[in-house]
Amino acid sequence: MTTPEIENRAVSITDIEVHADKLDARRAAAIYMEHGCLVVRGLMNPYIEAISKDIECCAAESIALLPEAVKIPEGWTTPNGTLFLPAPANFSRDKQIMVLGIGYATSAAFFHSAFDSAALDIAEGILGPNVEMFMNGQCLYKEPVGGHPKNLHQDSAYFEHRYEGPVATLNYVVDTDLVNGALYVVPGSHKFGTLKHVDTISHLGLDPTDWPWERALPITGQAGDSIFFHVRTIHGSQQNHSTEPRPVFIHRYRSSDDYVIISGTTTENREENERRIADAKKENQRGLMVRGYRAFSHSE
Repeated sequence: MTTPEIENRAVSITDIEVHADKLDARRAAAIYMEHGCLVVRGLMNPYIEAISKDIECCAAESIALLPEAVKIPEGWTTPNGTLFLPAPANFSRDKQIMVLGIGYATSAAFFHSAFDSAALDIAEGILGPNVEMFMNGQCLYKEPVGGHPKNLHQDSAYFEHRYEGPVATLNYVVDTDLVNGALYVVPGSHKFGTLKHVDTISHLGLDPTDWPWERALPITGQAGDSIFFHVRTIHGSQQNHSTEPRPVFIHRYRSSDDYVIISGTTTENREENERRIADAKKENQRGLMVRGYRAFSHSE
């Protein structure tokens, strides 16, 4: 299989990072649009302590609810909405947390951080004046001693949009390095379109033969650092080999006129939804407005 080539292989962290205390939102948006990714050091610092407490509370709650977990195609889900995957052989349980059941409806700190003015300045600079939230927030939680990898992938494989698609911000809750599961990105890959994905242990991913980790740039950072990335930017993270959990939380912003046209979590259900693309509508896909105004539309 022939894979796309990156136009500029010399992109480094310094090319894509800015600092929250010296933020120029227009320059930050320009970096994002050029590379499909942006690092803002310290952006979420005001929220980390409160969010960390809520995340750990939800993790303990989820583990206590494991006896009530239900099998689904993606793994197992507990009554509070936490998704578990099979744990490695040397772990104390047979299941590990992947996606924690915490979001805007359960954590005030999580909700408040989504409305950070500096983050929204950048989102508006990318998407235009009318910006809404997409989804309910997300927390990916790598448990210690082998916490699941997330193979290199594009989010557009899971939720392809009619227009630009969402801008995601992935936020470190703890200091994060190559041992406990730093995010990897492929700068410039947002220009490739949505590539063909395969089924992996962590759901849809790119074929690792074509997309080994060596093709991606690791982003280490401290608690409070934020990574913005395009819905088609290739990204992923390796296992957590440390002795402590590695949580991150994610916000997604999109233009208020945008909407999902193809969704999926496996190759089978994505292919099924591809056949129904003509039925995709903006109807019932509204998110909370965080910037600007949503004009009335009969089509919605």
